[in-house]
Amino acid sequence: MTCLFRCGNACDHPEPNPTTNDHIQDEIAKAVQRRSLLKGAAVGSGALVLGSLTGGLADQAVASSGSGKRDLATAAFTPVRPNKRDAVTTATGFTYDVIIRWGDPVVAGAPTFDPYAQTAEAARTQFGYNNDYVGVLPLKGSKEALLVVNHEYTDENLMFPANTYTPAEIKTAAMANYGVSVVQIKPGLVPGSWRQVKPSSKTTYNRRIHLETTFAFDGPAAGDDRLKTTADPAGIQVKGTLNNCAGGTTPWGTVLSGEENFNSYFDKSGALDPRYTAEYQRYGITGSGKGWMEVDPRFDLTVEPHEPHRFGWIVEIDPMQPGSTPRKHTMLGRFKHEGANISLTKNGRAVAYMGDDERGDYIYKFVSAAKFDDRGTSKARAHNKTLLTKGTLYAAKFSGDGSEDGVYDGTGEWIPLCNDTQSFVPDMSVADVLLFTRLAADKMSPTKMDRPEDVEPNPVNGKVYAALTNNSNRGTVAMPVDEANPLASSMVRSAIGAPLTSASGNRNGYVLEITPDSGNHGSRTFTWDLFLVCGDPAAAETYFGGFAKSAVSPISCPDNVTFDSEGNLWIATDGNVLGSNDGLFRVPTSGPDRGQVLQFVTMPRGAETCGPLIADSNRSLFFAVQHPGEIDGATFEQQASTWPHTDDFPRPSVCVAFKDR
Repeated sequence: MTCLFRCGNACDHPEPNPTTNDHIQDEIAKAVQRRSLLKGAAVGSGALVLGSLTGGLADQAVASSGSGKRDLATAAFTPVRPNKRDAVTTATGFTYDVIIRWGDPVVAGAPTFDPYAQTAEAARTQFGYNNDYVGVLPLKGSKEALLVVNHEYTDENLMFPANTYTPAEIKTAAMANYGVSVVQIKPGLVPGSWRQVKPSSKTTYNRRIHLETTFAFDGPAAGDDRLKTTADPAGIQVKGTLNNCAGGTTPWGTVLSGEENFNSYFDKSGALDPRYTAEYQRYGITGSGKGWMEVDPRFDLTVEPHEPHRFGWIVEIDPMQPGSTPRKHTMLGRFKHEGANISLTKNGRAVAYMGDDERGDYIYKFVSAAKFDDRGTSKARAHNKTLLTKGTLYAAKFSGDGSEDGVYDGTGEWIPLCNDTQSFVPDMSVADVLLFTRLAADKMSPTKMDRPEDVEPNPVNGKVYAALTNNSNRGTVAMPVDEANPLASSMVRSAIGAPLTSASGNRNGYVLEITPDSGNHGSRTFTWDLFLVCGDPAAAETYFGGFAKSAVSPISCPDNVTFDSEGNLWIATDGNVLGSNDGLFRVPTSGPDRGQVLQFVTMPRGAETCGPLIADSNRSLFFAVQHPGEIDGATFEQQASTWPHTDDFPRPSVCVAFKDR
């Protein structure tokens, strides 16, 4: 169900990247082969661990350096065991609160949520469905903060009671559940806890951004003919944002949101425009959508062939200015953006790291032309909000370096695609590159990745971590691997305690660690290391940063990541194929515990972990529980989950975990 509703079963279709560009799998195979020779004990010790969490790990608290019991970066905790509970399960000694649920009021005057009385008008004032990215921005001069949350997609099977709505009513109400929510929150009584401020005339920052909200295009492609539609003949404005997945908070206090699987929302009433055959194909746009053209003609490709070109961008929202117009940055390219995360070069330019979440697609970065102004004035902030409109867009190429020292597993370079005035791709203009970035990158031969999702810089060690979720088609004719490639197949479990069995492809994913040369995010070159080869520690192919496999939690399908103030990596998973529910894990990136994966939270049945964020001096762990109960065959009348157990149906929600009293 998740694959159907979120991305239109993308993995059941041929890989949309038909090029012969190198796959990351080939470089990973070399890396793992070298590592197995150099560090054989670390890679090959999986057979010593017979269960998912047996032996010395599960029954003892594991501490990293430090002693603050409320500090999630250093606190000791007993890892949560894999489980199939219909609950959020935190490590012993910690607890969690639900801050806001699907349907809860966001805007003052919003009606009380009633699943039998859903309307588009009500949904545009309430918390949307399937919360993903979570950002928290402190309010100056106050203990309160703004919670900013994406709403990625809808599952009408779970949302709407049967025999209650017409098809058109379902479509319009579902469409209104997309977008972004901005919600004022305040600290709770227990340190690290937070709760929503009740919407009123005083919650002036609260806002629901939805498919009727006006967005402005900026950057070099704004106004291009291929962005023009009947409703927007100038090609500079668009209604709404779609399929918003991950995101990031900028150093200047705005939020970036990635439009991801936008391709599956467009229908056709007749033939498709032959001018865009190659472009549609490369982006997976077929005209088989969700039937929205029945209630909004702009989603009919036959009528509006340019409308899909208006989605697939990085969106910037200013939560501190609730009346401001959100923007879509054409300079950051158009593809299935997981999100965007900002760091600064040594000379102060803004760098945005981005992943294109599709099998066989690429990792990108953007470097601004202008420099960040750190003076903190309103004039400086206004300048900083223009940084993503001019600069240079790059795609990453990873190469095995043949080194036998076991320190770095490869080298890489950032291949320039265009800047705001010049294209570096043959026979393509700047606007061509930005509108059809996938096709432009194909020509420059970057490395094809296994579903690059979150790509985030670590503010402590300066490295960049990329979650490569999985690729079940690895090892097929279309995605060949050499004999040395240990992940042409992966070990999976059908249930907790079931034996490991072999499955085709890369089923559990990896985490790549990228080190910019000279520690400068503006550098054109880098080294890279395979930080994690995910899976059950009992599987021989797994690798945990060199840490002993007898003392790690199993982890499958890394998706979103974040960091605490110690530089620990926190990993949220999506699609566990080891028999357990998804979860959230803490992993040190340096020191003697580097690579020690420890599970801190598990999700309810059918749910994905999203939007992890460490805040409030490491006392608060925010996370989103997305699509609880989304299990094949589930309906509103026959739910597979009722989490958070406030109703007889599931409600996606944003939570915060903290040390119990």
